[in-house]
Amino acid sequence: MLGTRTTWPAHARLGAGVIALGILVATATAAGASTTAVRHVTPGPGPVVATADGAVGGETIGTTDEFLGIPYAAPPVGPLRWRPPQPAAPWPGVRGATQFAPHCPQPPSPFGVAAASEDCLYLNVFAPARSSGRRLPVMVWVHGGSLLVGESDDYNPAGLVRRGVIVVTVNYRLGALGFLAHPALASQPGGASGNYGLMDQQAALRWVQRNIGRFGGNPRNVTLFGESAGGLSVLAQLASTGARGLFSRAIVESGSYDLTQAPLATAEAAGEAFASTVGCASQTAACLRSLPVATIVDNEDFSGYTPDIDGSVLTQSIGTALASGQFNRVPVINGTNHDEWRLFVALSQLPPEDGPPVTAANYQAMIASTLGVPDTAAAVIAAQYPLSAYSSPSVALGAVGTDAIFACHALTADQSLSKYVPTYAYEFNDENAPEVSLPPLGFPYGAAHAAEIQYLFSLSNVAYPGVLSPPQQQLAAAMKQYWTNFAKQGFPSSATEPPWPGFASTSQRMLSLIPPQPQLETNFAAEHHCAFWAG
Repeated sequence: MLGTRTTWPAHARLGAGVIALGILVATATAAGASTTAVRHVTPGPGPVVATADGAVGGETIGTTDEFLGIPYAAPPVGPLRWRPPQPAAPWPGVRGATQFAPHCPQPPSPFGVAAASEDCLYLNVFAPARSSGRRLPVMVWVHGGSLLVGESDDYNPAGLVRRGVIVVTVNYRLGALGFLAHPALASQPGGASGNYGLMDQQAALRWVQRNIGRFGGNPRNVTLFGESAGGLSVLAQLASTGARGLFSRAIVESGSYDLTQAPLATAEAAGEAFASTVGCASQTAACLRSLPVATIVDNEDFSGYTPDIDGSVLTQSIGTALASGQFNRVPVINGTNHDEWRLFVALSQLPPEDGPPVTAANYQAMIASTLGVPDTAAAVIAAQYPLSAYSSPSVALGAVGTDAIFACHALTADQSLSKYVPTYAYEFNDENAPEVSLPPLGFPYGAAHAAEIQYLFSLSNVAYPGVLSPPQQQLAAAMKQYWTNFAKQGFPSSATEPPWPGFASTSQRMLSLIPPQPQLETNFAAEHHCAFWAG
């Protein structure tokens, strides 16, 4: 049984998105080597598709054919733990695909239920009903969650599917099981380690290449998209040679917060410290692979994970790859939310952290803590963001975190990408977006981190379900249309929505996603003090 944690650092929640209440349907052994029983069904009225590994029997829900819990790789258990994903075993007959499979091991958190099954490399396909034989655009969704928590089954893409695309949602290895680097885990002495979760995403994309045509999709028209840690994953796949040719468009939602990755040596030093902590002082792969999954999860880095420059999956930092043009050159949508960091300000004040509210007295100290800067730097920042300019100290700190961590990094990515590929930038600006994950507090959430997801997906398992007003529903319809237009044609504009101009460093035009109708925005850099942060 996974232990609970008494603290959960605010920055650990990057990209968690929504509270997950997924159902754990597999039983973990002491070492986490679990398996999920294959459900065979007698072909009935539901859709049946023959994949390269065997037939799957789905279910038609409304106008969508759903195929849930399809394995795209072998269970990464036992000797396959901390190895690149291996092919899934074929199966006879028709495999039932009407229930979600287990999600990957993770700790309890405000955004997910604890999970213990390492047998978790599954994906889900949502297609327009009776789409077999067609060549529809495909969109592959990578969930967020600090590369630590999250699962594919929280996101119902029926609203996107109704606009003529196929959507695939994916589980991938998380936390230490997905991103631990250690010399003993390298395939050869001095070789690469870490980034197993990114390898899983590439394996899922290769599955799409092999199989999506059988569901009515076009493998030559795949859009990879994700939010926060999922958006960071999309950027990592843009920079990875291993993903070349696996997708032809990319959408990054709030994913530009970490453009500089640690070198392999730094990541492996952290892995060696982890090994010592969990009782593997011998620093051997055999010891690490024999650990109970609960021991691994309970001793993870709860600040979240980030890819490392392993020399294989990633040969350089994401920001360096984008700036030099050494990335997979496909059209990109890249965006951020106007009030990203307000979510994390709130999280720091809610249980289990129960931190103090932001006040005039502790404002400068909170800046120093949030950004990890000395008091002298925090004083300069506080002068740039005076409390008199904001409705409350919490809102002021939210602006500092938003600009320093999200907004200006997103602008940097826009400027780099637009030199080489068609780039479409946005800012989500609905200040009244419902907050579905956290309770009301004494300050407005605004357009907080992950707030835009509910405008694209129907979200399940959220603690505070919100209802979009008619103007917000109009914005949601426009966003779904932009996203699917981009998947279909490589640019988001159409005759039915306000035009979305391409981004250029000279004009810095982007789309403000604001209800009821998106508008042109040209003052992003000034609004977010990006000249200050560049200095």
